[in-house]
Parts: sequence; structure tokens; C-alpha cells
Amino acid sequence: MKITKTLALATLAIAITSASVPAASADPAVMATIQQFINGFNRGDTKAMLATCATEASVIDDFPPHEWQGAAACADWYAAYTATNEKEGITNGIVTVGKPWYQSVSGNRAYIVLPATFAFKQHGKPVTESNAVFTVTLRKSATSWRITGWAWSDH
Repeated sequence: MKITKTLALATLAIAITSASVPAASADPAVMATIQQFINGFNRGDTKAMLATCATEASVIDDFPPHEWQGAAACADWYAAYTATNEKEGITNGIVTVGKPWYQSVSGNRAYIVLPATFAFKQHGKPVTESNAVFTVTLRKSATSWRITGWAWSDH
């Protein structure tokens, strides 16, 4: 009994110390770029969304062909997203993100990991995919931060 109790306490201690601790607030300018991308996506404002992407970018997502790279990566991703939605009967997609779990901003480069949720309707019925992970890399130009890559990971 004592060994079981000690083992349970040790396991709990390991779980607590290895739990993910939310990162401090990310750089406001970095987060503003990410939020502009999300707001543009949520409003269907492709111009605002694509304005956040760097000239060369890389995208990974959960629908085919799963990866896009190059000068048109963000636009090509959005075209594939739209085609997939039409095929699957998906409408009204809304992405929300939480506070960053992890961030690293060093000079003109940034790496941010955020919890994310995707809510939508499929054939008219509400669906919510929670516990996703949105990982974004950015590069700062002379005037602003731009997304150089992002990955959406389902959980």
C-alpha cells in the first residue's frame, strides 16, 4: 500500500513538473501579424490574410496535398482549402487561438506555438475541432513581420 501511494505521488509530481506551462505574452507585433492572418481567414478576406505571408512560405495542413511551398504557398493552400470544403460540404470556418504555449523571438525571426480550435458547419451541422496546434514562423522585414511558414496539427 505504501509503495503504491509513493508511486502515485511520484507519478503526480512528474506530471505536474512536466506539464506545459503557458508562455508569457508573445511580442505584440508578431501576434498582430498572426491575428491579421486569422481575422482575414475568418472574414473570408483573402487579401488581408495573404498580405501576412512572406514572399516565400511553407504551409502544412491536414488536407491534401498537405504541403505547399514557394511564392504562392499561402494562396495555393487557400485554393486547396476552398476546394476541399466544397467537396466535403464545409462552410463557415472560424479559427480561434489561445495564448501561446511557446514562443521564441530572436532578432528578425520568430517561432510561436498556439492552441487552436476550428469550428465550422459540415452539411449544415455544427462541428468543432478543438485541441489543434497552430505553429507559425515569421521573419521581420524593415517594416513588419511576415509569416514564413505555418503548420496546423490536429490532436
